[in-house]
Amino acid sequence: MSIFVSEPGRPVGTRLPEVFRGRRVGDVSELTEGQPIDPERGEATDAEFQLAARSGRHRALEEYGAAVSGERKDQRPYLPVSSICSPVLYSLPASGTVAEAITLLEEQGANHLVVTADTHIAGLVAQQWLLAWLHEHQADAMSHSLTQIELPAFLTASPETDAHQLARLMLAHQLSAALVIDAKGQPVGIVTSTDYLRLYASASGQQGNV
Repeated sequence: MSIFVSEPGRPVGTRLPEVFRGRRVGDVSELTEGQPIDPERGEATDAEFQLAARSGRHRALEEYGAAVSGERKDQRPYLPVSSICSPVLYSLPASGTVAEAITLLEEQGANHLVVTADTHIAGLVAQQWLLAWLHEHQADAMSHSLTQIELPAFLTASPETDAHQLARLMLAHQLSAALVIDAKGQPVGIVTSTDYLRLYASASGQQGNV
């Protein structure tokens, strides 16, 4: 799946691209007539087909993993994001304050925070961005709610996205992380510049041992 960039904006509702918003899938397993088919609509109507397509992607990833198990990750022509991303995520409701966001990141030793609005993904912010925002505003800015702030742009990708392509997009947009989203529009991991540094540092270590 492609990589998407969500523009800067306040954390109101979901800021995910349409492709990640969990399109409704009609059930055609019953013989009773449902709503008329609209040929102009582009949404899927066969739930079983969608499940098969998703399982096919996972099977392809497994087969790929078996085929390249002997190759160094950094030299693989295709490297799925799922193989290097971290599944550990920290989130805070958009109603939280800047102070709460910074405190949570410091307590968890994390650098990135997912901002949510109800059950939706409303943004991804880095600790460095929060500190820079505080530096630009008045002293009482710590008490500001995240809903009052225009959050930065953020990248989203799916688990099967090519990690090499994602790295190029992160550099192009000067972003240090990307949120990994599953087929249901839920966050399943995060890829940061540290993950790429770890990948290539490990490869350099292998070269040194050889």
